[in-house]
Amino acid sequence: MRDYLVFILRNSLRSKRRTLLTIASIAVSLCLLAVLMALYRALFLAPDPIPGEALRLIVHHKVSLTQELPLSYEEKIAQIPGVKAVTSLRWFGGVYKDARDPKNQFARFGIEPAHFFDVHPEITMPQEQILAFQKQKTACIASRSLAEKLGWKIGERITIVGDMLPVNLELTLVAIFDQPVESGVIYFNRDYLQDSLPPGDPHRNMVQQYYVETASKEDVARVAPAIDAMFAESSAPTMTENEHAFMLGFVSFVGNVKLFLLAISSAVTFTIIIVSANTISMSVRERVREVGVLKTLGFSTSNVLGMIVGESAMIGTAGGAIGCVIAALLCSLIAQAIRHGPAYIQELRSFAMTPLTILLTVFAAILITAASAFVPALSAARTPIVESLRHTG
Repeated sequence: MRDYLVFILRNSLRSKRRTLLTIASIAVSLCLLAVLMALYRALFLAPDPIPGEALRLIVHHKVSLTQELPLSYEEKIAQIPGVKAVTSLRWFGGVYKDARDPKNQFARFGIEPAHFFDVHPEITMPQEQILAFQKQKTACIASRSLAEKLGWKIGERITIVGDMLPVNLELTLVAIFDQPVESGVIYFNRDYLQDSLPPGDPHRNMVQQYYVETASKEDVARVAPAIDAMFAESSAPTMTENEHAFMLGFVSFVGNVKLFLLAISSAVTFTIIIVSANTISMSVRERVREVGVLKTLGFSTSNVLGMIVGESAMIGTAGGAIGCVIAALLCSLIAQAIRHGPAYIQELRSFAMTPLTILLTVFAAILITAASAFVPALSAARTPIVESLRHTG
């Protein structure tokens, strides 16, 4: 067995440039395939919810996430049986310092300080800071990752220049909060924004979302359809869903993501097959005479077939392993960017190369390269000895 492995290794290195280029092309293809597998897992195989998330629902406009809902919905939602707490959220774009600097891009939301922590129990900070946030209308709180990235300290003056809304916010940082999954975000008092809007502005008394905390997991399934049924005939119908489904709503803007991933994965797989089949075919054509010599020395057809397919599988294994290493680095960089991104993409927190993803990627590399080498290898192994020795290819 050892002699066979040495023979396979030497044959795979007889044309070093071609072998290295083949490994490189397989590594790049498998890297893309592994990243796509990790993305699919993060999107559609939801991780276990963080504390509080399992009981939480998000209510938004049925037609579009960007359309607004009346503030009057909050009191009506709170009266539905099974609802423990409800709070509203208002998106605010704006510009912080130099908008061209990527580090200045972060989420900014107007919220209700009195009810926000009832619906988000996973967000923690000292009680005196919570009270300061609730008492001071121009106060804001920031996630720890964002504060550390921008060097903010308690008492920091933060100016957000309005773009979509005709309002400039002069905020004071009164607290830095911790959360199980870090994201770059600040929250400020929604009433401050409301009071700053000019009278008659259509955005007054309007919000984008309601976050609803249910009393139990059983209530989740009952509350969601009850909310939507309540506003089904109104001018602003709602859609109520859990946070994972809400995140997928953003992803759906680009189309059928499952179909895209399947199409790209299929193209990658086809590319690997073509590359490996072409390389092995060239290698086999160069060695037809050697195959005849091996069979003359007593090697069976299965021995020759096994060595040629084994050579392809070895190249595939090397390419798959290198591809997994590159994919792991890319996933790590993307995960770092996600941790500093807005809250709604935090469902992608499981975007990573897991042991199962690595195993499937390497297995796919071995299977694809070995399968693509099987036909030319079988043809060479079955070539009669006399015809093989006569070959001058």
